[in-house]
Amino acid sequence: MSLPTPEPCNILLLGTGGREHAIAWKLRQSSRLGTLWVEPGANAGLLELGRVCPEPIGAREIFRLNRWCDRENIHLVVVGPEAPLAEGWAEKLAEGERRVFGPTREAARLEWDKAYAKQLMRAASIPTAEGRSFTAIDAAIAYASVRDEPCVVKAAGLAAGKGVVICETADEAVEAVRNAMERKVFGDAGSTVVIEEKLEGPELSVMALVDGRTFWVLDACQDHKRVGEGDTGPNTGGMGAYSPVPIAEEALLAVIEREVLVPIVDALRREEIEYRGVLYAGLMLTPGGPKVLEFNCRFGDPETQALLPRLRGDLVDILWRTASGTLDEAEIDFDPRAAVATVVCAGGYPGHVKAGDRIEGLGEVGSAAGAGEDVFIFQAGTAPDASGPSGSIATRGGRVLAVTALAGDLRRARDLSRDAAAKVRFPGAFHRNDLAHRSLGPAAPRSPRAAIAR
Repeated sequence: MSLPTPEPCNILLLGTGGREHAIAWKLRQSSRLGTLWVEPGANAGLLELGRVCPEPIGAREIFRLNRWCDRENIHLVVVGPEAPLAEGWAEKLAEGERRVFGPTREAARLEWDKAYAKQLMRAASIPTAEGRSFTAIDAAIAYASVRDEPCVVKAAGLAAGKGVVICETADEAVEAVRNAMERKVFGDAGSTVVIEEKLEGPELSVMALVDGRTFWVLDACQDHKRVGEGDTGPNTGGMGAYSPVPIAEEALLAVIEREVLVPIVDALRREEIEYRGVLYAGLMLTPGGPKVLEFNCRFGDPETQALLPRLRGDLVDILWRTASGTLDEAEIDFDPRAAVATVVCAGGYPGHVKAGDRIEGLGEVGSAAGAGEDVFIFQAGTAPDASGPSGSIATRGGRVLAVTALAGDLRRARDLSRDAAAKVRFPGAFHRNDLAHRSLGPAAPRSPRAAIAR
């Protein structure tokens, strides 16, 4: 049944990171928003934007959470991260006229089971890297040890963006297999691994809103996964992102929609699975055309921190219509300005990091912006600093926050974001200075902080 967007619309936002802070920030701009509720344990930025749900948030507490949603007249549940989707929260929280923005567990299998996604892509003739899946470590090692070309070893399950290892030699591939399957560095996510060819070319993140029958392809983004300058070092959850991407012209996006997004949703539909929510395609633009690296079933992080500041439209209405099957009636447009989001990390990331350091300089971040420019801070691994002055904030994770700049062109947005990020201070803080280098060329670092994991 099609229902108009409630006014006011009470929303429960699940997730505690930078992506969710950006979503909450955009939701608060809507005149349709009623009460915005956030998870217990949300970061300090989210705590400023929403009320804390008094119920525990967990897979075993869904019954209590449903009853609380009834009492508080929650109209829409917005699921930010992947784990609740993999646990089936979308279908469990959709009761009566309440809508959930996010796909069901079976639809979200595209993300939580990379081996399944690879199989589905092959069946639908979707261009992707050649590879094989393994559940037995001996077979995986035998396959990896005889490869004479670089490859990629992926944990098939959810690994918070860190389960992908790029291997230049057979020895590196064998070690990656042992780390995933034997040493369990990614936990249960590495019980199955996918070993595939290493593709070459620029990466592209394309997200589309899908309501079961209608697609709306959003402006493209480019994420930077490697921790170090020039895309060196280990993979992370994301060191920054920018949007729009100059190479993502309308013709290319049309090809991606036609050859990737529509076929994968149709493949799910043939299995009687309806997809509603965000469909994220991580792509490599190879000489032979775009090929899929992975699918995600939620907004990307940190792509969301670059994309939502450019979004023109009522996010409450957009998410409601996506969840209720009336996306064709939504109004969506984007600011023509460029956005760059620079992630500021704690020393040691993506390895062990120290928490509890007071963050300084947040009030200085916007000082470099000129006329027609904007700077925003989206917090991720932060918490109120109980031991400091009122309103002070401390670190609580590896990716601490993102500094997003909007400017008239990509180079200015990159420089503004980078220089603003350098104003954020805490022990061991670092960020990359060369975001968007594939589009702009290498940048000389202006920050005194080395962009490497300490």
